[in-house]
Amino acid sequence: MTPSTGPLSGTVVVDLSRALAGPHAAMLLGDLGARVIKVEQPGTGDDTRGWGPPFVGPEDERISTYYLSCNRNKESIELDLKSDDGRAQLTRLVRAADVLVENFRPGVLDRLGFSMERLEELNPRLVVCSISGFGHDGPEGGRAGYDQIAQGEAGLMSLTGPSPEEPTKVGVPIGDLLAGMNGAFGVLSALIERNTTGRGRVVRTSLLSSIVGVHAFQGTRWTVAGEVPKAIGNHHPSIAPYGAYSCADGMLQVAVASQGQWAKFAGLLGIDAADPRFADNAARVTNRPALNAEIEAALATDTRDAWLERIGGIGVPCGAIRTIDQVYEWDQVRSQDLLLGVDHPVLGRIDLPGPAVRFDPREGDGEPGTGHRPPPRLGEHNASVRAWLDTLDAEDGTGAA
Repeated sequence: MTPSTGPLSGTVVVDLSRALAGPHAAMLLGDLGARVIKVEQPGTGDDTRGWGPPFVGPEDERISTYYLSCNRNKESIELDLKSDDGRAQLTRLVRAADVLVENFRPGVLDRLGFSMERLEELNPRLVVCSISGFGHDGPEGGRAGYDQIAQGEAGLMSLTGPSPEEPTKVGVPIGDLLAGMNGAFGVLSALIERNTTGRGRVVRTSLLSSIVGVHAFQGTRWTVAGEVPKAIGNHHPSIAPYGAYSCADGMLQVAVASQGQWAKFAGLLGIDAADPRFADNAARVTNRPALNAEIEAALATDTRDAWLERIGGIGVPCGAIRTIDQVYEWDQVRSQDLLLGVDHPVLGRIDLPGPAVRFDPREGDGEPGTGHRPPPRLGEHNASVRAWLDTLDAEDGTGAA
């Protein structure tokens, strides 16, 4: 499947967002076949165009790899939304669009003349995806949203890291990415609803809600059991042994999630599975320090690869801890189309992390992995998007400029 043949083929998305959460949402829609038109500030564009190093490309056109990560399958048009022409062109885009994605701070879009009421007036079928930092209302709804701030405020950093004394952010901007995913999920739901009602809807999500929404069992530890979770490093708070362990030459991870797996794993390592300290999962969690000491003493006798082969051989889940370069060199990653080759007008052939969703091919879909568009240069589609809008106006007989 390619964007031109995807399930959202024929859907037009206007991407007013910048940085990561909104662009990520719009990119996911583009991966599914939507035509995504990215509206950018003239001369500077999306903030991420300046986020680096690393930058790549010639000295007179340095390109941020951060920007490249979240803008594939889009077109770029420059519009000054504070000018009459910019607002006029956005009005035309809104009328032509199925979806609008924005992540301005609450109130900014209203001041530009495009309140939610105005957007509905221009296009009653429009689905609006509005992403904020902490929600569009409430006592702190106007706060600016930055991922690491949200990770701290939403409790995620308190769960991550080697100990409660060292709260640690996740190594990717997970709040932004989750908000983008939730925004795209909400848009798809609203588009399905529109098939019945004929009307669009405003979809809202935030970095705060997206992080709280994935607290999962850590959330119910507090809301139901009254227990405040704390960071415990690379080990599961409720299952043991489940985490990272050192071998003679490196580290591996194991996930022993059942009594059957425990009996096999303990037997392989020469640990007494019936030891009262380790007899069931609750006992193993309580006595985790003693358990981990016995496990690491056994693993220290051989190499990581040797243990991975043995542990995998008895059916206990285990794995290496790979660096990013090793991940993209891994045959399994490549087999899942997670490395996407595109032809960039400045950089030539480049590889991008690919979409996480795959569709089984159908006749006429084209070759897998083909047809994806590289992240656009700033204003690359100024002329073509305006020409397309002119064509729509001519078809409607409006003659709008």
